[in-house]
Amino acid sequence: MRFHPHFHAFAHGEGHRHSESRGPHDFFRRHGRFGGHKRMFEQGDLRFVVLKLISEKPSHGYEIIKAIEDRLGGSYAPSPGVIYPTLTLLEEMGAIRVQETEGPRKLYAITPEGEETLRQNQATVDAIFERMAEVNARHGGGPAPQIIRAMENLRTAMRLRLSRGPLNAAQLAEITNILDAAAKAVEAS
Repeated sequence: MRFHPHFHAFAHGEGHRHSESRGPHDFFRRHGRFGGHKRMFEQGDLRFVVLKLISEKPSHGYEIIKAIEDRLGGSYAPSPGVIYPTLTLLEEMGAIRVQETEGPRKLYAITPEGEETLRQNQATVDAIFERMAEVNARHGGGPAPQIIRAMENLRTAMRLRLSRGPLNAAQLAEITNILDAAAKAVEAS
């Protein structure tokens, strides 16, 4: 079978990397406590992650995004603009195929070539998933999405209120009391 020209480089973990170190400590130096660095994965890592997830269960693109987010404790979710081109590349490489289509949604399944790629790169794949598990554990399993939403709502409300102009003394005292009361209530719960 003929493979995509980039298959060999992908299958052997080659590519443009910022650092050759692949240990978990290097991962945290690059990504910080909550994955704050812009790149969660080194080049090529995401392809292995997607391929491994599809090997566990045929999936739609959105399911893959959610699975990655879950494995990283909610600290990171790849955008569709990253996942769908990765799926297309993996399909062109012969590592996955469309199993079925439901309207615009494609269900991807791994091919024997994709399974062989995972076998040949088992140590790399295991290391990537170990780092992901460490992020999940370090992130405490990640805050519930409802908490993230509520925190973002508060941040947005404060930004909008402050953009309307300076606060007078009464407004400043009221908002401060509201925020202090909320903080105490969260601590006590």
